[in-house]
Amino acid sequence: MSMRSVLIVDDDVKLCGMLSDYLSRHEIELTSRYDGRQGLEAALSSQYELMLLDVTLPGIDGFEVLRRLRSFSDIGVLLLTARGDAADRVRGLRLGADDYLAKPFDVEELTARIHAILRRSIPRAPATDATSAKPKLQRKGLTIDYASRSVFYGNNMLDLTDIEICLLEKFLQSPGVVLTREELVTRVFQRPFHPLDRSLDMHVSRLRRKLHSATPLGNHIKTIRSSGYLFSTAEPHHPQLEAS
Repeated sequence: MSMRSVLIVDDDVKLCGMLSDYLSRHEIELTSRYDGRQGLEAALSSQYELMLLDVTLPGIDGFEVLRRLRSFSDIGVLLLTARGDAADRVRGLRLGADDYLAKPFDVEELTARIHAILRRSIPRAPATDATSAKPKLQRKGLTIDYASRSVFYGNNMLDLTDIEICLLEKFLQSPGVVLTREELVTRVFQRPFHPLDRSLDMHVSRLRRKLHSATPLGNHIKTIRSSGYLFSTAEPHHPQLEAS
């Protein structure tokens, strides 16, 4: 198995060294940068598969790094935040982070989350029968191209992160079916569901806004009260549905 290339941007030199040693035993090659400017330069000049990004960086903080990063790269980002600071987590997700982990963290959990993000980024063909082997999923004018890991509405490519693509894939595969939060977190984030974790809702909200801006399908993602989400095939009024 080849080593996976991951960049960490964190001013804790000791932590970076410890993680580099540990992750190398799990097929992950970790490159360290210790401030935001160095991190952005590294992300711009090299091909990394994932960035571990600390929020509290000297100079350019992690949020500004993430904002600038998203202007030129869709690399996966795992945000490292202060424990219990929900505002940091929400802000990071809104700026385009794929996931977050609070410090201090368990290295085994960090490794699991890294591998989960990396697995999602690997192009994969959907299950097909013998008569159809096209690596695409098409519905309501949307096309998910698995080979390029891209989404199109007509001929226009949508600017979606990998998690947003994964969520859209699950919705398009099950139109009209309520997908619970637990099911979506397990299948998309590939981790156990925790009721207080709002990262799923933030990613769905971002996906909905992007569909609103680029397609007429933003209102098709419905929030089902106390349950989960549904991708509607029509727009009838229903008292159980709320587009929040």
